[in-house]
Amino acid sequence: MLALPAYAQTEQKEARPTAWEASRTRANDEMVVTGVARARDRLDSATSTSSITDVDIVKIGESSISGIFRTIPGIRAEAAYGEVNGNYTIRGLPMVGSGAKYLQFQENGLPILEFGDILALTPDYFMRYDFNVAQIESIRGGSSSTFASNAPGGVINLISHTGEVEGGSFQASTGLDYENYRGDFSYGGHLSDTLRFHVGGFYREGEGVRNAGFDGNRGGQIKANITKEFQGGFIRLEAKLLDDRVIGYAPAPMLVTGSNDDPQYRDVPNYSITEDTLTTANLASFPYLNGDGQLSRANLDTGNHALVKSIGLQTRFTLGGWSISDSMRFADQSGSQVLNYPLAIAPAGLLPLAFGARPGSLAYASGPRQGQPITNPTTLNGNGLIAYSTLVNTQIGSLNNFTNDLRASRVWDIGGGELTTTVGVYNSEQDVQFDRQYIPFFQDVVGGGNSAHVDIINTNGTPRTQDGVYNFFGPTANPGSNVRYDVGYSVMAPYGSLNYRIGKLAVGGSVRFDSGQVSGFTTANGPTNVRTIDVDNDGVLSEAERSFAFAPAANAIPVDYDYDYTSYSVSANYRVSQQFSTFARYSSGGRAAGEKILRTAAINPANGSLTLQDTAYDPVDQAEIGFKFRTDGLFANLTGFWAEVSETNQQIRPGAGGQTELVLVTQGYTAKGAEIEGGIRRGPFSLTAGATLTSAEITEAADRALIGNTPRRQADMIFQLVPQYETDLFTVGASLVGTTESFSQDQNQLTIPGYTTVNAFVQVRLVDRVVLSLTATNLFDELALTDVASVSLPTSGVTLVQALPGRTVSANVRFYF
Repeated sequence: MLALPAYAQTEQKEARPTAWEASRTRANDEMVVTGVARARDRLDSATSTSSITDVDIVKIGESSISGIFRTIPGIRAEAAYGEVNGNYTIRGLPMVGSGAKYLQFQENGLPILEFGDILALTPDYFMRYDFNVAQIESIRGGSSSTFASNAPGGVINLISHTGEVEGGSFQASTGLDYENYRGDFSYGGHLSDTLRFHVGGFYREGEGVRNAGFDGNRGGQIKANITKEFQGGFIRLEAKLLDDRVIGYAPAPMLVTGSNDDPQYRDVPNYSITEDTLTTANLASFPYLNGDGQLSRANLDTGNHALVKSIGLQTRFTLGGWSISDSMRFADQSGSQVLNYPLAIAPAGLLPLAFGARPGSLAYASGPRQGQPITNPTTLNGNGLIAYSTLVNTQIGSLNNFTNDLRASRVWDIGGGELTTTVGVYNSEQDVQFDRQYIPFFQDVVGGGNSAHVDIINTNGTPRTQDGVYNFFGPTANPGSNVRYDVGYSVMAPYGSLNYRIGKLAVGGSVRFDSGQVSGFTTANGPTNVRTIDVDNDGVLSEAERSFAFAPAANAIPVDYDYDYTSYSVSANYRVSQQFSTFARYSSGGRAAGEKILRTAAINPANGSLTLQDTAYDPVDQAEIGFKFRTDGLFANLTGFWAEVSETNQQIRPGAGGQTELVLVTQGYTAKGAEIEGGIRRGPFSLTAGATLTSAEITEAADRALIGNTPRRQADMIFQLVPQYETDLFTVGASLVGTTESFSQDQNQLTIPGYTTVNAFVQVRLVDRVVLSLTATNLFDELALTDVASVSLPTSGVTLVQALPGRTVSANVRFYF
C-alpha cells in the first residue's frame, strides 16, 4: 500500500573503469589515429603502424625515450648517449648525422621540435616518458609524408591520458645496483558527466647508470589536461612543465685487436665501457667567453638541462556535415647543455710532444691529487692513456615553437561507396637560438668516477695548459669554436587527401605543399678574435690563458632564404576478408634543412641566401607493399619497402689524424627490405615480435670509392621480441632487442659486432591495488656497441666507442587509488 520508487525504470549509467581495473585490462589497439586523415581500423589503412599501451610500456624496463623506441618495429634507436640526444632512423634511411632527421616525435599529435636533428639538441631533449602516457603510436613511411611536415620517414606520437579512467596511481622506484630514486604519479577522472581531467608527472634524482661520482640526474615533470565534452565534439586544454637535468654519456676508449672483419673489443684496464663514464665530479668548472664576450663559467654537472613550459588546445566539432579538428600548442623551450666529448686518445708519455712539439711533464690539475706530478706516465692508471676531450657548452636561449594543425573531413556517399575528403593547413614557428663553445682539455682514463684534469708543464716550470684546458679557442686550428645562432623558421603547409572506399577496395591519395621562410643570423669567432685573460689571477699567464675566443657582432653572417616543395602519397588497400587485408603505397616527401647547413658553403655570407639550392631540403621517395592479418589472439603484418634519399648533413667522424671532427657530407642512398611484425596471445601467455631486414647502399658521394658501400652502422637486421606470462598473482616477461653486425664508417672496413640485449621483469600482486616489481635492463651484461669511431683497425689498438650501459636492476612498488 506504500508508493515505492520505480527503480527498474531509472536509467543506469555505465560504471567507469578505475585505474586499477584499467591496469588489468588488455587494450584494444585496432585503431590508428597518428599520421592519417581520420581514425580508422588498421586493416582498412594502407599504412604500417604500431601501438604500445601504458600497461606494456612499464614492462619494457626503460624510462628513457630512446630505450622505449628501440622496441618499436622498424625503428633503429642508438640509446648509448643516456636519456636524451639519442640517434634514430627508420627502415634503412641513413643515419648520416645525429638525432632523428626523418622521424618526427610528437606529443598528442604535434611535434616537439620542427627539426629532429639539431646538433646535440634532439626532440627527446624536451620530452620525457612518465605515467601521463596512455599509449605510444607510430606510423612508418606512408602518409607521414603528407600528414606531417619534415617527417617523411615516420611519426612517433606519445598520446596522453585524458581522464577517461577514474583514479590513479603512485610508484616509488630505486636502483638496487645503481643510484636512482624516482617517484611517478598519475590521477584523473570526471568532475561531471561532460568534464574530465588528468594530471601526472615524476621527480627523480641520482647518479645514474654509470659511475660519475655525482648526481647526474635530477628534476622532473608535471603535465595536466582538462576536457569539456559537448554534442558532437570536445575542447581540451593541456599544460606541461619540465625542469630536468640528465647526464650525457659520450664516447670512451676501448682496446681493439684482431682484424677488420673479426675485431675483438675489450675494456681498457681500470675503465669499464658499460659501467664508467669520463664525465666525473673532478671535471667541475670551466671558464669561457660567452656569446656576449663576457667571462663566464660552465659546470659539467649541469649536463643536459631542459626547461619547458607549454600550453596547448585541442578541439573537435561538426559543422555543416564536416568534422573539424584543431590542435595548437606554444612551447617555451630553453635550458643549457654542458657535455664532455672525448675526441682522441693519446699515450700519456707522448702527450707533451703531441700537443706542443716539445718536451714537458704532466701533473694532475683537479681532483684529490691536484698539483701532484705524474712521475710515470706510461703506467698511468694501468693503461698509460690520456683522453683529449672537448667541453661542449651550449646555452639554449630559445628553441621555442608554436604549432597549429587545422583540418576538416567529410564522408560523402558516391557511386555506392564512401569518399572521405580531408583538407587542412599546418603552420609552425620554430626558434633556433643558442650560444655554443668548444673547449679542449686533457683528462686521465680511469673509472669509478675518478677521472681528473691533467696539465702539461713546460721544462722551465711554466704551465702550457690551464687547469687541464689546452686552449680556449677550440679543438682545431679552424675558427668557429665560439658560435651564436639566432635563426627563426616559419613553415606553412596546406594539405589534402581523398580516399574512396567501395566494397573491399579503398584507394586514396594525399598531397602537401610545404613552404618555409628562414631568417636571422649566425656569429662565430675568427682566427684573430682572441683575448688574454688571467683567469686564476696568479700573475702568470699560461699558454692557454692567451687563447680565449670570442665572437664579435661584426662577424655576423645573415640568414635569409625561402624554400618550398611538394609531397604526395597514393595508396590502395584491399580488405580481402574480416581478418586479412593487403595494401600498396608510393610516397614522395621531403625534409627541409635545419641548422646543419648554417655556417657552411650552402649559405651566401653576404646576404644569407642559398648558394646551393639543392640543400634547401632533402627529397625522400618510398614504396611499400604489404599485408595484415588479424584474428582472435593473433596478428601478423608484413611490409616490403624501398626508399631513396639525397642528403646534406653534418657528420661527426674521425679526421685524417684520427681526431674526431664535424664534417659536411652530401651523399645519396637507397634502401630496400622487409618489415615483419606479429603477435600471439593464448591464455596467460603472449608474445610480440618484430624484425626489419634491410639492404642499403650509398649511391652518390664526393668520394667515389664509397659508392656501393653500406652506410655506416646500418645492420642487415634489427629485431625485437617480447614474451610474457600473466596470471592474477604475477606477470613475468622480457624484452629482447638486437641487431646484426654493421660497419663503423662508410668505408666498410672495421666491423661493429651484433648484439642482443635482454630486459626482464616480474610483477607481483599480493593484494589488490598494490604491485611489486623488479626490472633488470641488459640482464646478461651484453657488450652492445652502437658506434665505433675508427675507420679501420687502429694501429694504436685503441678506439673511441659508444656502448649501451651494462646490467642494472631496479625495484618498484606501485599503489593504485
